[in-house]
Amino acid sequence: MSYGDPNNPYGAPQGQPQQQPGYGYPQNQGQAPGYGYPQAPPVSPYGGPAAPTTMPGSVGAARVMMWVIVGLQVVAVAILAFAAAALNAAKDDASLKDNTAFQDLVGDSTGLIWGYVVFGLAWMVFAAVLATKFKNGGNGARITILVFAIITAVLGIYPFVIVGLVHTVLAILVAVFVGNANGKAWFNRPRH
Repeated sequence: MSYGDPNNPYGAPQGQPQQQPGYGYPQNQGQAPGYGYPQAPPVSPYGGPAAPTTMPGSVGAARVMMWVIVGLQVVAVAILAFAAAALNAAKDDASLKDNTAFQDLVGDSTGLIWGYVVFGLAWMVFAAVLATKFKNGGNGARITILVFAIITAVLGIYPFVIVGLVHTVLAILVAVFVGNANGKAWFNRPRH
């Protein structure tokens, strides 16, 4: 008997009768009867479900959004530094030296704007450091990113309402994507 012989009990099944839908076993499953149980998810050697080996899409999107926040911070710091320098130049202008109200306003505003420049620069560096932690960071990095995103969203709402709207939306999305189950699985994965 050969493999192609219809009488060979070990050969491929030949022309099995089709069953009517609704009777017997479900049709078109591609499985033999009795083997319809779903396959178990892979298990890691540490127990529990296997850790992701590649960054989930939502976590990757959050990382890109963090870099966008860094880019927006660069633009904001540059604009604020230019404004503060322009106010300093206007304060030293000889034609405006006699206007004491203008001098008082400029003197108070310049220090505040330079303070925003320093704060924006520090916040930008912090965002860049956190954006680099997405690949190798652990749960502590995840929590720090969550806190950073929440504070950024609040700061985008309060002092910088219109300009900070983009920051607010991006920060909320970063918090959601890092805080969901995919983010938790990615940042809590075992590292060698």
